[in-house]
Amino acid sequence: MRLPALAAPAERMLFGFTENLPPLNYQDEAGPQGFSVELLKLMAAGAGLPLQLQVLPWQRAVQQAEARPGSALFSLTRTPEREAQFQWVGPIAQRRVLVYRLASRPDLKLAQLPELGCARIGVVRDSAADRQLQAAGLRPGVQLEQGLDDATNVRKLLAGRMEFVTLLDWAAAWAMRQLQLPYATLQPVMALDVAKSYWYGLHHEAEPALVRRLQAELDAIKRDGRYDKLRQRYFR
Repeated sequence: MRLPALAAPAERMLFGFTENLPPLNYQDEAGPQGFSVELLKLMAAGAGLPLQLQVLPWQRAVQQAEARPGSALFSLTRTPEREAQFQWVGPIAQRRVLVYRLASRPDLKLAQLPELGCARIGVVRDSAADRQLQAAGLRPGVQLEQGLDDATNVRKLLAGRMEFVTLLDWAAAWAMRQLQLPYATLQPVMALDVAKSYWYGLHHEAEPALVRRLQAELDAIKRDGRYDKLRQRYFR
């Protein structure tokens, strides 16, 4: 039995705040785009809610979301530290950070980080993966090739400037798509962090009925095949 749509008086609107993390969420000339953006649009439409979206630097997105009870911050990694800060709707997708090599380099093996030796891993500077690898003892400029973004690191890998690269699997598929190369150009060799998922984090003061309705809409989208169809547009 489908829940009735939420009433939507003029003052009621869902505000979505996010960052550039393609292909989940990003900004282009046409406005906010991405898998998580389109998924939230479907959920809001099903709930009968007008939706206003902004793509901002992450800290500004957090600040804007904190200031509005009717807000959703995304794509948000659900962690124990954040659990009480939000009301959670999701999951959007699994967060799988993998270490890749080129499929054309089967000679490269890496089952665990101590096996890296003198090889190099590309990582986005100051990212969670960068901090994790440094905590494991890898040194910037020696084993770690720190790039500005995923696209830069992928180009370096293709050019043979490093042996491995650390990428979210969604980002890996997207990078290959932008370069008009098959995803199979990259071969995952090791899981770096696969225990978490991305969620929508609703304001801690959001109406419980809003949270329940959005979760119900997401569940329905997953059941009726729209979720899988949308995912295939971004991850293939």
